[in-house]
Amino acid sequence: MGKLTDIQIRAWIKSREHFEQRGDGDGLYLCFRENYSAPVWKFRYRLAGKPRIMNLGSYTAMSLAKARETAKGLAARVALGYDVAGEKQERKREAIAKIEAEKAAWTVSRLCDEFFERVILPRWKHSNIVRSRIENDIKPSMGKMKAEDVKPRDVDAMLQQIIKRGAPTVANDVLRWTKRIFDFAIKRHVVLYNPASAFDIADAGGKEGARDRWLTRDEIIQLFQAIRDMLGRFSIENMYAVRLLLLLAVRKEELVAAPWSEFDLDAAVWRLPEERTKTSAAIDIPLPPLAVETLRELHRLANGSRYVFPARKMQQRMIPHIDLNTLNAALAKHIKPKLKEIPNFTIHDFRRTARTHLAALGVDPFVAERCLNHKVKGVEGIYNRHDYFDERRAALNEWAKLLKALEEGRPDYNVVPVRFGKTSAA
Repeated sequence: MGKLTDIQIRAWIKSREHFEQRGDGDGLYLCFRENYSAPVWKFRYRLAGKPRIMNLGSYTAMSLAKARETAKGLAARVALGYDVAGEKQERKREAIAKIEAEKAAWTVSRLCDEFFERVILPRWKHSNIVRSRIENDIKPSMGKMKAEDVKPRDVDAMLQQIIKRGAPTVANDVLRWTKRIFDFAIKRHVVLYNPASAFDIADAGGKEGARDRWLTRDEIIQLFQAIRDMLGRFSIENMYAVRLLLLLAVRKEELVAAPWSEFDLDAAVWRLPEERTKTSAAIDIPLPPLAVETLRELHRLANGSRYVFPARKMQQRMIPHIDLNTLNAALAKHIKPKLKEIPNFTIHDFRRTARTHLAALGVDPFVAERCLNHKVKGVEGIYNRHDYFDERRAALNEWAKLLKALEEGRPDYNVVPVRFGKTSAA
């Protein structure tokens, strides 16, 4: 038989005429076995007196002209003493090994998840704070990188991105957790060195001094006016969260992760358990009428969720409530740009705001501190176990009246100062 032609080959395919081999010359031949969906090109040669066969590909993927060109090149290498079939098998083994190595590689995302599950979850009461740093800052910046490929410049780029958005405290937290995550990686033989080890807080957010920022009456009025202007973009749930944080002076993580099971709205009490407080001290929080009204509306909006602020979209993290960063991000994106004349403030400043206004209302310092669930130091804290629930309810009720007036734009609203007797233990 002479040289093969495309007409012949297409006729064989159409008629399903199967065969073991039909040669084209110079070691190139076509094989069309019954179990083949299309004919396959093969190259036959001898090396050191031994016959060798190499698959080149199917006719559908490699034309007759390309097969002849390939066979010619292979014959030239064989003439120089190369085992072309062996080379192909070696390339295949290397490719498979590379794929398997990629599958087994530790990405930063995988490393973070392993660290969180093995180190944080079993030991940290407020694990969601760490998870927030991982999901909102570390993973978006470096999550897809191989852990072993992360360089100091990658850590620096991540920190600078956080600083540029005006969150130096977050930058410090992220640096601390990045160091711990890569120390964990060294112990697990995932990496040989910690790319964050050379950094200190001077490279992140800088030294954190004690904050003294609080919002005045006028600033609170402007805050809620901006929120009303942006409703639709800034959700009503976010507005209620701001109101409750100011009104109850609780920590953000205590509110956004709160399940409905902690609330007795008929009795107007929030029973916050010790495992969800920073001080590891349970506290019954009296709920002013404004808080009860707000929580009942949130219960309607929660649509059967177990949480006061349920997650608003599907999340890979599987956190059933909103992320700790949700409110921060919403304020930064939609509200703070409308408050350019007001000095920057953080959500944590809401606690200081409430404490300051409670003082202005004449609330005893001891009662005001218990409103914030602060531990009392010294002998007083050891021997005085009275929780001042009734006094706290009276104080928060007056603060609620003032806050509602400020929400409505009435800065001159007069509240009768709350006066109590001596609260110190004898």
